[in-house]
Amino acid sequence: MPRPVCAAVSRGARGDVGAMRYRRPMDELSSAQARRIALAAAGFGRQRAASPRARRTTVPGGTRTPGSAALRREVARLGLLQIDSVNVFERSHYLPMWSRLGAYDRAALDRFTTGHRGEYFEYWAHEAALIPRAWWPHFEFRRDRYRTKGTAWGGYLRENAALADWLRAELAANGPMRASAIEHDANERRGPWWGWSEVKIALEWMLRTGDVVCIERQRFERVYALPEQALSSELLGQSVERGEALRQLIGHAASALGVATLADLADYFRMLQVDIKPTVHELVDEGTLIEVTVANWNTGSRRTAAYLHRDAAHPRRIDHAALVSPFDPIVWFRPRTERLFDFHYRIEIYTPAPKRIFGYLCLPYVLDDQIVGRVDLKADRKAKTLRVQAAWAEPGAPADAAAARLVPVLRDAAAWQGLTDITIVNRGSLAPALAAEFGA
Repeated sequence: MPRPVCAAVSRGARGDVGAMRYRRPMDELSSAQARRIALAAAGFGRQRAASPRARRTTVPGGTRTPGSAALRREVARLGLLQIDSVNVFERSHYLPMWSRLGAYDRAALDRFTTGHRGEYFEYWAHEAALIPRAWWPHFEFRRDRYRTKGTAWGGYLRENAALADWLRAELAANGPMRASAIEHDANERRGPWWGWSEVKIALEWMLRTGDVVCIERQRFERVYALPEQALSSELLGQSVERGEALRQLIGHAASALGVATLADLADYFRMLQVDIKPTVHELVDEGTLIEVTVANWNTGSRRTAAYLHRDAAHPRRIDHAALVSPFDPIVWFRPRTERLFDFHYRIEIYTPAPKRIFGYLCLPYVLDDQIVGRVDLKADRKAKTLRVQAAWAEPGAPADAAAARLVPVLRDAAAWQGLTDITIVNRGSLAPALAAEFGA
């Protein structure tokens, strides 16, 4: 039987988020409770309650934005920001903070996450993601796996050892470089789009094994450096045993998710369930995780085991309206998204336009503790216009209320991007109500 959830008291979170913890023992959460716990753990429902004394800055257009302390707090809560090249509205690693805090100064995020003075580096932690540099030793187990077994490209570095040695010498002599800046006969693209050169392939594999690191991008192209050129000798000299690394990483994933299944925990840092299961049991035994079940989280005819982090807040309600990136932790693991929100979501970037159902890059629309729609946004920077290419309401969602709450989110998005106009294309079940709200 699942262990009962122990009674706990609030840590004094602002507003309703965290205002109440479990007051009585229980071993099952309702679907609504699980949604609110997950959203609160991910940082939703907090941006409107920011302290009036908190330091704030201004972005182009005069919008007052959260300061660096709020940004640091929310990035640390998630632990990583997934990176993706799509820029039709905004690059994915900038979106989670906007979804939680509203318009903010992207340069403020860059200052503490990237570059030689930054506190993060890029690694394959989920997909490509910014993670704290302090976690460098925690991912030695993954770098070692790439060195010994390899994935995707197998023994590429062993088969191309001369090229890898040459690249290390080139970086040692010239300092950090972009792949496109390296002069070598093998540095020639082999096809369109993702047709990487041999140099690029070698550097990408060396990034996985830790032979090179990436602490910044230029024009969104990775800058590769030797570890000793970018990371402190103290950090490079640290060692974290694999078991302890798993404990800390899974513990962080559990904290960021609030309540999660074994599959959810494994996905956060792209681990195998069989590898983390003993660690999860250890965290249960020590009380960091509490075994629960969630209504409608089923595997066949049986309830799926779930794990509640002992510090998870249990809010009475979530008051939030936001559009979120497809690569936001609240939705990035699609099976969890369906369990939490009864929301089937697939991005259609790589789907031919005639076959798309909702749009090129529809952003899920979080309203309070539900996902009530999806909105296809495009920042037309030349025309200084935010284009709502399509807006869809989920079945049963109150279209008028959803549209009314979406208007300030879209105005915030336009101001954040330095755009002066918003246009609504009449496509999607939410579009008419949204156009009416703007017309009013």
